[in-house]
Amino acid sequence: MSVSTAPSIHIQPATLADIPVIVGLAEATWEPTYRFIISREQLEYMYRVIYTPASLERQMTEQGHTFLLVYVEGQAGGYASFSAQSEAGLYKLQKIYVLPAHQGQGLGQRLVAAVEQAVRAAGGHTLDLNVNRHNPAQAFYEHLGFHRHHEEDIAIGPYWMNDYVMRKAL
Repeated sequence: MSVSTAPSIHIQPATLADIPVIVGLAEATWEPTYRFIISREQLEYMYRVIYTPASLERQMTEQGHTFLLVYVEGQAGGYASFSAQSEAGLYKLQKIYVLPAHQGQGLGQRLVAAVEQAVRAAGGHTLDLNVNRHNPAQAFYEHLGFHRHHEEDIAIGPYWMNDYVMRKAL
């Protein structure tokens, strides 16, 4: 009889020193996430805008984004980021990505739960997120209690993101 043990999983806040880890995770998750949703040109453009080390540093230091890293057996397996919005008590889940090899293992749920816990601890009561209207991840967010709040089209350089804003009361 074999005994299986659950992998060691922990989540911790990221620091500026973790930017290379976030870049590595983004390199492994960005293209598989969006290749069937947006054009290759848009994918590459947006990646260059969002995931340079300088951009990530600005997100952390100037834009108030808090990043969380999830580790599986000591190896980074994904990340999430969130920030307070101008409306009191409203926060936004800015990013959430899990390495393809770790998807389906509950890491995304754990990351969202950690974000929700941090938002509540900061006095937040509502969490929004944007998801492309063609992204199958909508079902994941609905499973976690988010609902479609409204549609939003966002210009990113010469491209458009056609999103749903999903909302969850905490």
